[in-house]
Amino acid sequence: MNNILVLGGTGFVGNSVCDKLVTRSGGAGGRIVVPTRFPGRVGSLQALPTVEIVRADVHDDATLRRLLRGKDAVIQLIAILHGRPAEFQRAHVEFPKRLADACAACGVKRMIHVSALGAGENSPALYQRTKAAGEAALKQAPLDLTIARPSVIFGEHDHFLNLFARLQRIFPVMPLAGANAKFQPVWVEDVAQLIVQSLDNRTTIGQTIECTGPQVYTLRQLVAMAGLWSGHPRPIIGLPHAVGRLQAALLELLPGAPLMSRDNVDAMKIDNVASGTLPGLTNFGIRPRSVDSVMPGLLAGTDGPARLDPWRTQAGRR
Repeated sequence: MNNILVLGGTGFVGNSVCDKLVTRSGGAGGRIVVPTRFPGRVGSLQALPTVEIVRADVHDDATLRRLLRGKDAVIQLIAILHGRPAEFQRAHVEFPKRLADACAACGVKRMIHVSALGAGENSPALYQRTKAAGEAALKQAPLDLTIARPSVIFGEHDHFLNLFARLQRIFPVMPLAGANAKFQPVWVEDVAQLIVQSLDNRTTIGQTIECTGPQVYTLRQLVAMAGLWSGHPRPIIGLPHAVGRLQAALLELLPGAPLMSRDNVDAMKIDNVASGTLPGLTNFGIRPRSVDSVMPGLLAGTDGPARLDPWRTQAGRR
């Protein structure tokens, strides 16, 4: 398992996965191939030894098969959080089907697929329903398959706690849909660790693993902590579901990716916590970190790249 194709490797989770893949290999042989349509946007990935950035459109079947040839395993991270029904279908259902066909044609058996906690055909959210359909398609294929289902993922560059911290720097109050919805957030490094160690742990084959942190929080609590740790706590006003959907509908009209969609609001009808019926991170020797052990320093700017800002200012580089 030295020649690995990482689909979605330029994203938030993909960066952590590639970093751990490099550590796993120790730089001794093998290739970690990360396809992308935008090689100029890969950031620090291009500096990692044994990581090869390839310009490619994986939604082209011939290109996908070319990328898979000679690979020992594929890590599938491609997903979208916002989009029209046809876009969810393409990314979460049709692409896994095409990927399974391409793996069969190229003789690639091992796949680790990242889905989502709460994926189910009866979920109130299209995101989770299409995630479940994608899982089902892969389970029908002749693959040595491991499925990871993370709850909301936090970390230095997440689009969740960092987003709410930024919003509280700007707005005097936080109107919040789904304020009482429960989450069991998981650190990106813990998810990446499970993905990478699964390459060498055959007991994960055939397993659907729930990736959650050690604690359950309401969305209100998480937003309040983000404001507190970033130094901008704001009053939080919980919105009824109907009002929250109206707010999301207005946000969807703005250019760019919406901060929250109606599908996101619908997803919060069901708590995003471990079911207790599937194995979790601790079953595979991973002791997950809690939000309050990772994020306070990151959001306060005392950890990560922001810790160097005072020196940048002193050197006249800010």
